[in-house]
Amino acid sequence: MQNSLNGQVVWITGGGSGIGLAGATALVKAGAHVIISGRNKETNASALTALQALGSAEAVLLDVADSAAVKAVADDIVSRHKRIDILVNSAGINTPRRNLDVLAIDAWDDVVRVNLSGSFYCVHAVLPTMRAQGGGLIINVSSWAGLYASKLTGPAYNATKRAVIALTESINMEECGNGIRASSILPGEVATPIMLKRPVPPSQDQLDQMVQPEDMGDAIGFIACMPARSCINELIISPTHNRFYLGGLEVAPKPA
Repeated sequence: MQNSLNGQVVWITGGGSGIGLAGATALVKAGAHVIISGRNKETNASALTALQALGSAEAVLLDVADSAAVKAVADDIVSRHKRIDILVNSAGINTPRRNLDVLAIDAWDDVVRVNLSGSFYCVHAVLPTMRAQGGGLIINVSSWAGLYASKLTGPAYNATKRAVIALTESINMEECGNGIRASSILPGEVATPIMLKRPVPPSQDQLDQMVQPEDMGDAIGFIACMPARSCINELIISPTHNRFYLGGLEVAPKPA
């Protein structure tokens, strides 16, 4: 692995919390200049304060479901920094009412817009710059649910996270000749704020046994610091105490 990311410019969506912030922390520590984006002004500001205590970072408000806004952010980064070396697509949502008997069309559309279309919009926005500079890395945060569909995660999340893996494969097939590589990270349960939005939130003891955000940050840092000649196509990370194997996962309660 290379020793640092000095001089590299990184854009991380959903970078204000959870896996995105953990990745931003790892890449700032490795010497990169990191731009985080997210939809929440207060979350962005808090994350930026923590990141700037470690290195070079900035934050921008962005809803990745807005394709025009995504392009504007990418264009602004290139205008000011002249390059984008790494994109981490970490923005993602699910809906509490997620199973087919309660899933609303509007909720389905929201999950698709953020998890799948938002990832594509960001990829589409950075590819011209990466082609021009002769290389780049795209890290797409998929999910264990992208390989192993589950009632717990629901059809919208399952479908979008599986599609993210296909998007990653397509990038590698079509762009490897341009020096561009893409990785899918497929985490099992990670103790991030999205867990508290489950229909049955896990207990603190259960959260403590999950993969922790800093573990995901280390994984993102590992991929980012690999030499450009090597591509980590997929990286699956799950808790040793894997409740998908052990059973006992609670799904949404049935409507009254």
